[in-house]
Amino acid sequence: MSAEIDAKLASLGITLPAAAAPAANYVPYVQSDNMLYISGQLPMEAGKLAVTGQLGAGVHTPEGQRAAELCAINILAQAQAALGDLGRIVRIVKINVLVSSTPDYYEQHLVANGASNLLANVLGDAGKHARAAVGMASLPLNAAVEIDAVIEVA
Repeated sequence: MSAEIDAKLASLGITLPAAAAPAANYVPYVQSDNMLYISGQLPMEAGKLAVTGQLGAGVHTPEGQRAAELCAINILAQAQAALGDLGRIVRIVKINVLVSSTPDYYEQHLVANGASNLLANVLGDAGKHARAAVGMASLPLNAAVEIDAVIEVA
């Protein structure tokens, strides 16, 4: 399965970055039995925050979707660091998508599709998950999106 995942990432032009270090007093992931909990990931690209600001106030839905996609890539990078092999992923159980947005922005679910689509494209059925997409007044470092994940592993 790992070779298939690597091939899918390559076909999508995705190279997993090094897993980001925590920005505060927490760990990037915790494994308990067959569950892997990934701390919230920001839309980091090339070591920098790629999408900042609020959806509905200068940041548009396609930019939010890209931010969510980057968060999903960083979730996979953390899973790789935790497991050593993405082939150990049985299923992405749930993601929580936090979207920095104005009170009159109502497309959080569409922003979340950036992450959901990427995970399903890379992992197939194992990438299909439950999720929540929630609007927030602000996020750390002025990030437009933050996503955490619960993953079942072998």
